[in-house]
Amino acid sequence: MNSVTELLSAMGRGETRAAADLLPLVYEELRRLAASRLAQEAPGQTLQATALVHEAYLRLVGDAATPLEWEGRRHFFGAAALAMRRILVESARRRQRLKHGGDRERAEFDDALALAPEIQEDVVSLDEALLKLNQIDPIGAELVNLRYFAGLTMPEVAVALNLSPRTAERTWSFARAWLYRELQNASDH
Repeated sequence: MNSVTELLSAMGRGETRAAADLLPLVYEELRRLAASRLAQEAPGQTLQATALVHEAYLRLVGDAATPLEWEGRRHFFGAAALAMRRILVESARRRQRLKHGGDRERAEFDDALALAPEIQEDVVSLDEALLKLNQIDPIGAELVNLRYFAGLTMPEVAVALNLSPRTAERTWSFARAWLYRELQNASDH
């Protein structure tokens, strides 16, 4: 764990080799988080855990010319969860755009070809609701991000956010109820 923190500090100082040395140390944990998140996605998701980890890692280490300063392991994995969330939202928006004919020409619909609509989780609506939640309860939004997108357990989230387990549970209950109401209101419109 100390070597991860040391490498994050080295990356902040602009040491380009540190990013390459960090990946083997965090890869399995990032892959576990990505696999956990992708398991919650709707069937038909084409994004693989490995690709999600690699894309998120590239976004995290960014351009070597502008090094990022990491405040520690929690900050790094929180940013990784956020990067994975953004990638999944972008992917969902792309699928949604294509689903609504973004790459097709208009054709007449034949009733005989009608198929049951595919049930999909609406990641875009969830992202919009999380942005609203972040305005009124940033800790709650971060907790949901770590639980839902990073796949952390409640004890792991409590440690990551420096909360007591009881406070983490209360925050989780509030955030879930708030998001449920917000998503219900969005689907009614």
